[in-house]
Amino acid sequence: MNAPTELAFSLSRQREVVSALRAVVPEASVLFNEEDTRPYECDGLSAYRQLPMVVVLPESEAQVVAVLKVCHRLKVQIVPRGAGTGLSGGATPIADGVVLSTARLNRIVKVDAYARTAVVQPGVRNLAISEAASVHGLYYAPDPSSQIACSIGGNVAENSGGVHCLKYGLTVHNVLRVRMVTIEGDVVELGNEALDAPGLDLLAVFIGSEGMLGVVTEVTVKLVPKPQAARVIMASFDDVVKGGNAVANVIAAGIIPAGLEMMDKTSSRMVEPFVKAGYDTDAEAILLCESDGTPEEVEEEIAHMTEVLKSSGATAIAVSRDEAERMRFWSGRKNAFPAAGRISPDYYCMDGTIPRKHLAKVLLGIADMEKVYGLRCANVFHAGDGNLHPLILFDANMPGEFDRAEKFGAAILELCVEVGGTITGEHGVGIEKINSMCVQFSPEEREAFFGVKRSFDTAFLLNPDKAIPTLHRCAEYGKMHVRSGQLKFADLPRF
Repeated sequence: MNAPTELAFSLSRQREVVSALRAVVPEASVLFNEEDTRPYECDGLSAYRQLPMVVVLPESEAQVVAVLKVCHRLKVQIVPRGAGTGLSGGATPIADGVVLSTARLNRIVKVDAYARTAVVQPGVRNLAISEAASVHGLYYAPDPSSQIACSIGGNVAENSGGVHCLKYGLTVHNVLRVRMVTIEGDVVELGNEALDAPGLDLLAVFIGSEGMLGVVTEVTVKLVPKPQAARVIMASFDDVVKGGNAVANVIAAGIIPAGLEMMDKTSSRMVEPFVKAGYDTDAEAILLCESDGTPEEVEEEIAHMTEVLKSSGATAIAVSRDEAERMRFWSGRKNAFPAAGRISPDYYCMDGTIPRKHLAKVLLGIADMEKVYGLRCANVFHAGDGNLHPLILFDANMPGEFDRAEKFGAAILELCVEVGGTITGEHGVGIEKINSMCVQFSPEEREAFFGVKRSFDTAFLLNPDKAIPTLHRCAEYGKMHVRSGQLKFADLPRF
């Protein structure tokens, strides 16, 4: 018989919070038994787990307001949660806190074909927006690999992208307005349905804030017309350096592909048996380059890209002949993560962004790290904007392997910063990369982040201890000694 789980909260505190929440939302919307709260113990990054004290599922904005007022009054920490597909631990619960799930706020309020906008609640799936808009010949452009499951509220929290973000932008470029609730229970609208809004651009501040500033209750997104035609080039390279340089050459030629993705040999061999996309598994790297627009535009751009790729050293080029083949080419890239489960018990997905000109250098650096840490790494990434997604393969049942995987991931992020990049592109910081924030940002910059946090959430009740590292955390990561919150010889440069 299993031993009882040791609780990280007092039962009296749990009863107090449950009773207060049941006074403002239906009883069935408040979960507190372990068998009910266990599914919320982690997000898509399952390596970090914590059983929440209470889970609440409001069904309306009014209920969200009431829940936040209760938590503010009782000083209970809150973790907003979308579909739980995040990969940085941003929705990891707090032991004595409340998880606020937006799953039941899943209504598409309206689709305006004339204005090319859609108003949706945060629990609406990314792909569901495009499905609703398709009757008008429109779709929602940002398309994360998890778009069949991820919610628009989570996309706003993480500023998600996708394979077409090079041409069509990230979430921040496709959201016009957000309606949100502050920790005090005030309803605030950021942005509007016009192209711009007066005053501070708080909408851009809020998008990507990982639930630390408020809880989303409604989002207005831009819709774009479906292109008349779209085709994909699959280019093979016998050298990963040539593949990396080809990416820079395509952009330098003045071409902005609808999608520009790269996969190394390990990834293509991992994916091909899974989806049978027709990938060249003998190539050291493959590029997927998509063109969309009118048939004439596509024909011209495909010819131009083919010319650039051949001059960059492509050993083979295949062009999709119809829509089914185009979707098959993309299916391999979009299924890279689940395909990893075929060859490894566990994988650790990193997310960093670098200047395109350094793609080859970073890929070679990752190859060297594989030898240092004794682990394999499959590389799939949005090559067009330099957004890397290295998949570190390991076995959590083997002692020490997860620790090595974490150190491997941290080393990759440090390399990204070294070449002028950043520690995240679209997966957020959460708790996975919080230490790496110490590498990229100075104490003054981190304090500015905390200043923004305090302006929205003075009590630090919304998703605390995520994204922004404290001085003590950075000191520990940098192996410095801190006493009473003060650094010895603080004038000396560090990190």
